[in-house]
Amino acid sequence: RALDVNKRVKRPQGGLLVSPRGRRYGAGMNPVGILFLLFLLVPLVEIYFLIKVGSLIGAIPTIALVVFTALLGAMLLRFQGWATVQRTRTTMARGELPALEMLEGVLLLFAGALLLTPGFVTDAFGFALLVPPLRQALIHWFIRKSDVRFQAFGEVPPHRSARHHTIEGEYHRDDD
Repeated sequence: RALDVNKRVKRPQGGLLVSPRGRRYGAGMNPVGILFLLFLLVPLVEIYFLIKVGSLIGAIPTIALVVFTALLGAMLLRFQGWATVQRTRTTMARGELPALEMLEGVLLLFAGALLLTPGFVTDAFGFALLVPPLRQALIHWFIRKSDVRFQAFGEVPPHRSARHHTIEGEYHRDDD
C-alpha cells in the first residue's frame, strides 16, 4: 500500500502522531535521546561487568576472555555471513526477492558490531544474533509488528484492481 500520511496517521491533541495500529510517535520516542541513553548506559554496564569479572578471575584472564570472544565471534560471523550470501544467491537464482536474507544480513552486521565491542553484555547479544532460529524469529516478529509488506513481483497490490495489468511482449510492423 502506498503511504498516505493524511489518511494513515492521525494527529490527536498534544501533537503526537498515532499510527493505524495505535503506536504513538512524538514526545516519548525521540531517537536522538534514545541513542544518547544507549551510548551512555551500554559502556557503564560493560565497565561494571568487566570490573566484576576482573575481580573474580583477574585482569589478564578478563582481557584474554574479551579478546577470545571477539575472535570467536568474528569467525562465527564469517561462517554465518557466507551461509546467508549462499542463501541469497539461491533465492535470486529462483527468481525470488531475497528479502528475508537481506534482513538477516542486517542483523548479522549488527551482531558483528556488538561482538567487536569490548564487553560481555554486548557479546551475549551478538552471539544471540548468530543463532539462526533466533535471528529468523526476530525477523518474523519485526515483519508482523511493522507496517512493512512484502510483495512478490507480478502481484497486484491490494489497492489496485486486477483488471489493470501490463502484458509484456514483442511486436513488429509490416508495411505492406
